[in-house]
Order: sequence, then C-alpha cells, then structure tokens
Amino acid sequence: MDLSDAKSVVIVGAGQAAAQACQSLRMGGYEGGLTVIGDEPALPYQRPPLSKAYMKGDLPEERLYFKPAAWYEDNNIEVMLGVSATGIDRRAQRVLLENDGHVDYDALILATGSRPRKLPVEGADLGGVHDLRGLADVERIRPQMIEGHRLVVVGAGYIGLEAAAVARQMGLEVTVLEMAARVLARVTSPVMSDFFEAEHSRQGVDLRVGARLEGLKGQGGKVTGAVLGDGTEVPADIVLVGIGILPNTELAEAAGIGCKDGIIVDRDARTSDPRIFAAGDCTRRLLVHYGREGRLESVHNAIEQGKLAAAAILGKPRPPEDCPWFWSDQYDLKLQIAGLSEGYDDIIVRGDPDARKFAAFYMRAGRLIAVDAVNSGPEFMASKKLIMVGASVAPADLQDTSTSMKEIAAKAAA
Repeated sequence: MDLSDAKSVVIVGAGQAAAQACQSLRMGGYEGGLTVIGDEPALPYQRPPLSKAYMKGDLPEERLYFKPAAWYEDNNIEVMLGVSATGIDRRAQRVLLENDGHVDYDALILATGSRPRKLPVEGADLGGVHDLRGLADVERIRPQMIEGHRLVVVGAGYIGLEAAAVARQMGLEVTVLEMAARVLARVTSPVMSDFFEAEHSRQGVDLRVGARLEGLKGQGGKVTGAVLGDGTEVPADIVLVGIGILPNTELAEAAGIGCKDGIIVDRDARTSDPRIFAAGDCTRRLLVHYGREGRLESVHNAIEQGKLAAAAILGKPRPPEDCPWFWSDQYDLKLQIAGLSEGYDDIIVRGDPDARKFAAFYMRAGRLIAVDAVNSGPEFMASKKLIMVGASVAPADLQDTSTSMKEIAAKAAA
C-alpha cells in the first residue's frame, strides 16, 4: 500500500523506536501531522543507562532524553505524555485513548515496547521489591541504594548483573540469585559466563547459581529477605527483579493484528494491516542474516525498525539492515556483542581473559555468526562487518593477536 500521501502519522509508544521514527520521517521530508502517544510523563529517553550510569548518579536526567522539548515543537510534533492508548479502530483508522479521547491516523506505528516479567512468588508485592524498566523505577530504587544496605538481585541477565555492579560500586552488599546453572545462560556461552562469574565474585558479589527462589519474606509490609528452595534465607533491604521482559502486544492483539511472541512484521516493519507498522521490543521480525524469525530486545532493533517504518511510509527504499548488536557495562568492563550465537558449533577465543581484554568468536560451519568482545572494540567492529557478509574466517587467524582485526577482515572478505 502506498502511504506517501499520508496526512497523519500516529506513533503509540514514546521510546527509542518512536524517537527514531519521528526523526526519520521529518528528515525524509514528511510534512503531515505527527503525533506521539506515551503513557509515561517523560519525553522519549534512553533506557540502557538506567541500570548503569544513571543509577549511579553519573548521568543527569536531561542527558537521557533523545531530543529536548523544543525539538518536538520546532518539528511540529505533538507529544501526548502520560496518556494511555486503549484500543485501535482499524476501520475508522483511529487510536482510542483513555477518557474517551481518540486520534485519527493514515499510518500508525506501534512502538509499545515491553514490560518486566513479574516475579511469581509470595512476597513479590512487598515494599522494597522493584523492577528496573523506566525512569520512575530508578527514582524509587535510588534512595535505597545506600552503602551497607543489602541488595538481592533475582536473575543474572544483563540488567541484573549491571545493577549488581553498580550496587557494589556504591558500597552495598549484593547477592545475585540465578535459577540457571550459570549467569547469562540465555544469551552467551560458558566461556563468557565463567568470566563474568569470576569478575563479580572478585568484586565481592555473593553469586548463587542453580538457586531457586521460593518466596520473599517481610515485616510491616517491607521486604526483609529471600527464601530459597532449600530453606536458606538471604537477608535483604531491597530486592531487584530482572527475570526478563514480555512484549506489549495487547493493543495489536485486540485489534486483530498478527502476533506471536511479538507483533509480527515484515522487513519494512509492516504488520498484517498495511497501514500499521510496529518497531522495537514489541516486534517479531525476520532476522535476515540468520534466515529465521525472532524478537530482538535492543537499541539496534528499535533504531533500525524506526527507520524501516518511516521509509515505508515515505515510499522510500528500504534502509540497510544491520547485524544485531548489543552491549553491557559492568565495572570497568565493556561487553560488546555482534550477531546471535544460537546454534554455534565452535568458539574461538582471541586474547587473554585474565587481562580483561579478549573476544569469543562463535562459528557455525566455518562461518562467523557472532562475537562477544570484552574491552575489545576492534574485534566487535570487524566482526559486525564479517557477520553481515557471511564470511568464513580461519580460526588460526582469529587466535593470532599479532595480526590486526582489520587485516583479518580484509583477508576474509577477499
């Protein structure tokens, strides 16, 4: 469907994908009505720093925002903050709002994001038990991040480990509970898990893997401890839950738009309704470099799909599709990930983990499919390019640190 003559574009959600779509539409020449609807009271802002620099107080709030209020005004973008969308009337091309309001659209972008999984145990509703997803969460958590306080983190994914690192740097006593047999089990290999387990232990974190949380105990409505399956009780002044996220697909599902662990979109971020697009955490898309579908929870995905949706609405060529990338900051370690390691059959390690500067390359049938790079920017950057072209790389070349990644990439791409 040609939407290049659309007079009104509406975006539901006010995160990274929404901000990118706004910028791409205006830069691409779109001059029609542009409305952003967000249920938080804040302008679109970055979420990754919430568990890192912003939690520590090293980053002021104003630097979280993608653009200041004046930019939206100057670009004639109406931003409706603190407003919830309650439904989509596809026949009338209308987004329904709380309090019986509505906004009409010619093209609609759903950038509804995701929400934290709730902790399914008794005591999860006690005071001092927190998720970490938005600005308001940090504002509730930060006053309790006091030196000497006892923090229990449930879940050893990126968010949990990042928060654990920040808490240790702020002087809290930290225990991390992970049900799996190793940290980061869902997203990386035992090589990286072993490295980060050793690092957190060295920093004084009490890291417990294979730990089943039975429930949370409290007194006077406030959490006092976590009870494990074996009866062990871990004292807690504050509990942070990081056990994954769920895509916000309710609006799309209620409107009859195709969903399956996310809103299903094509390569142009278009849903089963040709006037409706979706971008960011809420989507399930084709992973073009891997020949399968999946859902990506990343800055890269939000930016890329915001651009894709805008280009499709403008009737412009599809922008290039990058290889997935992610990052995590823990202590003085920067972990940069390119690609998706699922299905690897070999791991090549370059550098020395003891030197806190190394990379793990994931191979499948001789081709590079992903890299985890710790304090190793060149390995990350070169691998992104190699993954995108499906390059075969000799393991011996990757292991040879006397040869630069630039040389290795040139040889593999030749």
